[in-house]
Amino acid sequence: MQGRKDKDNQQHIRAGSSTAAAPALRKSFKARHLTMIALGGSIGTGLFLASGGAIASSGPGGALLAYTAVGIMVYFLMTSLGELATYLPDSGSFSTYGTRFVSPAFGFAIGWNFWYNWAVTIAAELSAATVIIKYWFPDSPSMLWSLLFLLLMFGLNFLSARGYGESEYWFAIIKIITVIVFLAVGVLMIFGIMGGKAVGFSNFQLGGSSFHGGFFAFVGVFMAAGFSFQGTELVGVAAGESENPRRNVPLAIRRVFWRILIFYIFAILVIGMLIPYTNPDLLRGGIDDIGVSPFTIVFNKAGLAIAASVMNAVILSSVLSAGNSGMYASTRVLYAMAKDGMAPRALGKLNRRGVPVGALLVTTAVGMLAFLASFFGDGAVYNWLLNASGMCGFINWLGIAVCHYRFRRAFVKQGHSLEELPYRAKWFPFGPLFALVLCLIAVFGQNLGAFTGERIDWYGILVSYVSLPLFLLIWIGYGWFRKSSIVPLAQCDLSTHPE
Repeated sequence: MQGRKDKDNQQHIRAGSSTAAAPALRKSFKARHLTMIALGGSIGTGLFLASGGAIASSGPGGALLAYTAVGIMVYFLMTSLGELATYLPDSGSFSTYGTRFVSPAFGFAIGWNFWYNWAVTIAAELSAATVIIKYWFPDSPSMLWSLLFLLLMFGLNFLSARGYGESEYWFAIIKIITVIVFLAVGVLMIFGIMGGKAVGFSNFQLGGSSFHGGFFAFVGVFMAAGFSFQGTELVGVAAGESENPRRNVPLAIRRVFWRILIFYIFAILVIGMLIPYTNPDLLRGGIDDIGVSPFTIVFNKAGLAIAASVMNAVILSSVLSAGNSGMYASTRVLYAMAKDGMAPRALGKLNRRGVPVGALLVTTAVGMLAFLASFFGDGAVYNWLLNASGMCGFINWLGIAVCHYRFRRAFVKQGHSLEELPYRAKWFPFGPLFALVLCLIAVFGQNLGAFTGERIDWYGILVSYVSLPLFLLIWIGYGWFRKSSIVPLAQCDLSTHPE
């Protein structure tokens, strides 16, 4: 039988339900904030840097196919999240939906998985930012920059949710303008209006085909595309602090597909047509190789001499944006779990501005400790933490698909009409099931190379796949300890927060 405490936790109502005297999460985000959080969530180093490696590995056709498949999957995931977030806007998002529609144990596991994923991301982005800043200040101390960037992220989140929303709005504007300019310049170059003669489809058909590298290369690009799109789900967390989630969240969700189409598919098409996939510079997609980013190469071909400096600044804004988002999202989910008794209760308190300072301090400290690990043992501990978090994003996406599928079935099972839903995801049940299958492929295909070599790479397998058994262990362990089982569809908690 499900534990009494879990039952109480499911019935607990958080944001917006506290008494007038108690601090509460503030409805700070306007439509423009949510839209830019959704638009900017997946635009970053995955597009500016990793896209070149994808084309080099699998050819322009293989890269286009992989990114299109993942883009469709993300579109279905976002519509699923949109249906959940408009019906039940909650800063706990993944943890709350997992607890209500699957089981408290699943909500506990998915919540901590999400928190770990983004807390470690803070450390990763601090490391990236210190490398990028060395482009202008090569002899400056890394620790100084990491501390400054961490204080910047902390300060934006400490001020208020509006501080995060405004910073993300402008970070996203910078990235979006960069991509639009890139696409415009690229199209002019393709037709020979800029940068010399027209290239047409000559590079796209280099070697007689636009697909290269075989099946395993394609799977690798599929993985890279999945990592590139991670962050789009943050709008689900932000919905809990939106002024009008039932209007603003669907508005942001509806633009996901077009964003993916324009910013990723068109960008890869332009890169594939302008740069031969055999160009060795495409394989140099690290943050210390801004000068050979596919965006920089195209801008240089167009005669824009300051391309490297501009792209360096844009990519710096991207990694700071990712770290800022990670701090916001992980803090809110940790706060929500504390309110539900799934984290220390002290982390469930808000200050007068509606900011969960305790959860923010813990998340900041963990992110900084993970970053400091990069200075010891040649970074082995840090690299292990970072690699182990790689699968966490796909596990979060699996959670969205499972929660939406069970939510919709419970909604109908309990006699509700679909007309009652403020936003209805299309193509149900195909959408969440399709996303579930592709997410499973992504999870189990994390490191196929470890199995296909002359000798099995056991260390590579451990680092790549440790998150999966750990997630299952936490899920099963919490369920056993709290005597928590799968919630029957007829008993799923469909209550909503007061408006």
